[in-house]
Amino acid sequence: MNEPQKLSAVTVIGLGPMGQAMTRALLAAGHPVTVWNRTPARATDLVAAGATLAATPAEAVEASGLVLLSLTDYRAMHDILDRSTASLAGRTLANLSSDTPDRSREAAAWAAGHGADFLTGGVMVPAPMVGTPAAHVYYSGDPRLMERHTAVLELLGTPKYLGTDPGLAQMMYQAQLAVFLSTLSSLMHATAMLETAGMKATEALPELLASADQVGAILRAVEQVPGTALDAGEHPGHLSTVTMMGATADHIVETSTTLGLDLALPLAVQAHYRHAVDNGHGSDNWTRIIDAIRAPR
Repeated sequence: MNEPQKLSAVTVIGLGPMGQAMTRALLAAGHPVTVWNRTPARATDLVAAGATLAATPAEAVEASGLVLLSLTDYRAMHDILDRSTASLAGRTLANLSSDTPDRSREAAAWAAGHGADFLTGGVMVPAPMVGTPAAHVYYSGDPRLMERHTAVLELLGTPKYLGTDPGLAQMMYQAQLAVFLSTLSSLMHATAMLETAGMKATEALPELLASADQVGAILRAVEQVPGTALDAGEHPGHLSTVTMMGATADHIVETSTTLGLDLALPLAVQAHYRHAVDNGHGSDNWTRIIDAIRAPR
């Protein structure tokens, strides 16, 4: 009778909500998990669930071939591991923390300098959704590392590999958050507008969220593959023009001014449309506002 295959050991460093969720997903699948956190008390429930608490970062790293980092930023990685670099050789570090693409690239070079492999990751769901069918995680780095560790990484969420550039997953993560955070700010701005008319948030937000939910459908109704015209450098204005959308942006600024609301968000949006109009693109599609956002070429 064949004995069940022993699952690989995994280390998780950083036990905030995300790190704890990752650890629980790994434990539920039967992996031996070693954990470390600057505040050891955060590991208490995980240890009770079967995890092993390492006394030091070096001990945590040495316990597994794959080390998952779930930290505030990349500086925290260096604060924790710079004194344990002798333990890094032969390990794979998968850093799932948020920072800039450049710091991800620098971290990959730093890891290589100590004999370690490096994957950049971006988890695109909140902690309670880690390990569920709705979860997905972007990765970039050496594709051989993805092949080697896919069985573990897919326990956190569907892995989406973007390419060899260590900064690419971080870039996608930041781009996704740019959409997410801007949407949250716009929802709060719109809610504040409606509050001045006596509408409660419980009345306003369901209507506003319905509009937010429709954005993707609206864009796909115009183009089967959104972004096709943009990639071709085309901005056909037969449906919605910069001038039309810009007029709406002006009205939002005027209304917000009258209501005494903060103008940072509406003024930023208005500036994009005014830039396009001032450069003679008023009859183009609203996508022309990307010219005001792109880095100078």
